[in-house]
Amino acid sequence: MSAALICIAAFLFALSGVPALIIRSGSDGAARAHAAMVLLGASLGLVGAALAFFRPDPALYAFPWPAARDSLVGVDALSAFFLFPIFAVGSLGAVYGIGYWSPREHPRTGGSLRFFWGLILAGMTLLVIGKHALVFLLGWETMALSAFFLVSAEDEKSEARNAGFVYLIATHAGTLALFGFFALWRAATGSFELSPAAPSSIPPSMAAILLASGLFGFALKAGVMPLHFWLPGAHANAPSHVSALLSGVMLKMGVYGLMRTVSLFPGIAPFWGWALLIAGATSGVLGIAFALGQKDFKRLLAYSSIENVGIILLGVGLALLGRSYQRAELAVLGLGGSLLHVWNHALFKPLLFFGAGSVMHSSGTRQIDELGALARRMPGTAFLFLLGSAAISALPPLNGFVSEFMLYLGFFGSSLSVRGISAVMLLGAPVLAMIGALAVSCFVKLYGAVFLGEPRTVAPKLAHEAPLSMLVPMVLLALLCAVVGMFPSLTVPYLDGAISVMLASAQGPGQTLSLSALVPFGVLGAVTAITLGAMLSLGFAFLFYRRRTERRAGTWDCGYLSPDARVQYTGASFTRSLTSLFRLVLKPRERAPEISGSFPEASGLDAELDDPILDRRLIPLSAFVRTRLRWFYRFQQGETHLYLLYVLVALGLLLAAHLPIRRILLSLFAE
Repeated sequence: MSAALICIAAFLFALSGVPALIIRSGSDGAARAHAAMVLLGASLGLVGAALAFFRPDPALYAFPWPAARDSLVGVDALSAFFLFPIFAVGSLGAVYGIGYWSPREHPRTGGSLRFFWGLILAGMTLLVIGKHALVFLLGWETMALSAFFLVSAEDEKSEARNAGFVYLIATHAGTLALFGFFALWRAATGSFELSPAAPSSIPPSMAAILLASGLFGFALKAGVMPLHFWLPGAHANAPSHVSALLSGVMLKMGVYGLMRTVSLFPGIAPFWGWALLIAGATSGVLGIAFALGQKDFKRLLAYSSIENVGIILLGVGLALLGRSYQRAELAVLGLGGSLLHVWNHALFKPLLFFGAGSVMHSSGTRQIDELGALARRMPGTAFLFLLGSAAISALPPLNGFVSEFMLYLGFFGSSLSVRGISAVMLLGAPVLAMIGALAVSCFVKLYGAVFLGEPRTVAPKLAHEAPLSMLVPMVLLALLCAVVGMFPSLTVPYLDGAISVMLASAQGPGQTLSLSALVPFGVLGAVTAITLGAMLSLGFAFLFYRRRTERRAGTWDCGYLSPDARVQYTGASFTRSLTSLFRLVLKPRERAPEISGSFPEASGLDAELDDPILDRRLIPLSAFVRTRLRWFYRFQQGETHLYLLYVLVALGLLLAAHLPIRRILLSLFAE
């Protein structure tokens, strides 16, 4: 039943963009029809995913068409867990797009964007329920190609075209790695079915090659450093609700693939747990460090997504070490924290990208240092963005605090080990604390520069509040952040179900251990209640004090005769002292002010932050290769008959390689 409902949901998603292609351009009816079909599919899918938890159906179902007769689909608790973000964010993003990307304002791209929005939801749904390599890759490639067209929706802009091109190369490099993984899996197990292998059925050397190829392909999709190079440009140049879907959901498909891969192996060497732990620490710290130095609203949020993927990997690495060292409680806490952070990030990051879209929709810019004072003109967006900033900074009583609290329990619990695993605490706990502190600084900078202070340019003065179709999805996401934060025990049945699937193939106990036995939810409830009470008390006190003693006065201007908005801190100046700590890695290109003579000309301080992989390594390497291979351009003449000749030559070489030429010649001469 659950699989049937989810397949119907995927079918509705795939069809949801057709009305937008048929109905004439400029009509809002196309956007509403698209959103209605996505909402209907998401509703059916959510019911099916819930049934997978409470009425599990372990059966696998084969596709009826001959080309994929052995291809199977099925819904277990791990699949259902990752389906929830697809349905929730996909439906809310479709509603958000009615106001943000209306057909009247975008008649050229409105239809195609909604068509590929439905396709990417269908592709992600299919790959999550696929239990056969063919089904998985079909969904994976549908997702990958749809994302390319969504990222490059504004293809009249060179930045969007370049971002789409880089993404396309990256995603197909990952797909090639997955082709290798599934081919080797077939050779090792005799089947393309994605079910746990029997103990000792895969030699250690083959298991290492399988894990390396699978983890590379999935880590590239998840944006793990240093494989993140496609992510900042794609998220920054895509429409904001597309960025919300890419960050909140599509990155998690890489996480899902990674988790599904490690769940297939009954025994995993400790090396892989340490590798994921180090990769998570690197992505978490450097992701938020690069976010601190960004001047582009959406690029900052993109690098913050790399940081949160790093936090998820910290939990997965801890869980793999718990499996390797037979520490069931560490495996459960690591998986519980990482899985819950998958949900949490799928809630607060789309909320933040929706807020960024509202700011861009009303002000026309995404440059942080050109904004300011938007809280006066966009009070609803400002308040909701504040909640999202607090959630992503892991502050109680919101949801980010709960998942990181579980990871802290796992890291500090690892210090009680007797087999050398106590080093996990020395690496994991300080790194997680550093990530949290830097995240608070990053979002204080972002919120203060965008929503507080005075307008720095004309754009914020013309800003206005977002329409209801954009605010309602933001309100629902903010409510879910608060509900998960204040009532985290509601998530335990879903987490336990997904954890049991992850540990089903593990050698040793652990799959029956519940999170409720390890996490003091009573303490969490007390912390959130106290925090909420303190926040409400401070809010009422502020309102009462302001009503009694309201007065207006200018801000201290440091002795300037005619101060203006330039006197206030910019985002870059606020975080300059923090980014200087990572100068060796960030390597900012700074232009210092030049002051000379009795009457110096106007000057300023500026800093540009390049991506360490794309801008400093891959683009120079690409230019070098193009220079070295320039001689090959002589074969590209643009003449059809030459291309036909190339095809005939290639066909002849292929035939010569496969035909038994020697045997044919011998038989001819023998006659």
